[in-house]
Amino acid sequence: MIGQLLMRGLLAGLVAGILAFCFAYVFGEPSVDAAIVFEEQMAAAEPADPGAIEEEPLVSRPVQSSWGLLTGILILSVGLGGVFAILFACAYGRLGALSAAQASLLLAAIGFISFSLVPWLKYPANPPASTFDDTIVYRTDLYFLILAISLALGYGAWMLRQQLLPGLGAWNASVIAGLGYVVAVAVVFLIMPAVNETPETFPATVLWEFRIASLGIQFVLWAGIGLVFGSLAGRVLDRDGTSRIAAA
Repeated sequence: MIGQLLMRGLLAGLVAGILAFCFAYVFGEPSVDAAIVFEEQMAAAEPADPGAIEEEPLVSRPVQSSWGLLTGILILSVGLGGVFAILFACAYGRLGALSAAQASLLLAAIGFISFSLVPWLKYPANPPASTFDDTIVYRTDLYFLILAISLALGYGAWMLRQQLLPGLGAWNASVIAGLGYVVAVAVVFLIMPAVNETPETFPATVLWEFRIASLGIQFVLWAGIGLVFGSLAGRVLDRDGTSRIAAA
């Protein structure tokens, strides 16, 4: 049974990845191109170095924005779909009286909030030329740190809900656990350092459109996995809503 769910998770990730690529290509790539134009203008304004040797990029811009982008998104989405299927197998039946489709959407919403939205709110993605190259390691470390903290807090909120469930019921336990997660995240936001490196001359519209597009890609990815997997998973679960996962 878990094997069947895993295959459906990989398939859901594939479909969601294709949808996310289409969204990224239409809404994300124009802001990347605009940022590259700004970067080239800034480079042209600097004094030329006669000893500098201009190196050709290993991958051309057209390949980066098409096949490269598609490959990267599909690798992420298929892997994420597999992990999602495993988490679903562990959580299904513990989320209340929900169908497979409802449980899948709820799990996808939780994943989007804890894995994508919370880290984005503190350290949103930046287009080319909007940050310093020599701080990329520092900024990457901060991002993965807050990602790990968000996931840990999400797991803690889930455990708190399970503890409160017998005495307070599903709704009250979920509300209290959710509020606890929000408060804990707010405290973490205040503690962790801010990153403000964007040049004053960088187009604000380009920065905003790129960041919104990056979040939109994550939303399409999670929503696609939740919808597709929920539809596929319902076909391998009992009609009465009970799961055969544990018995498989």
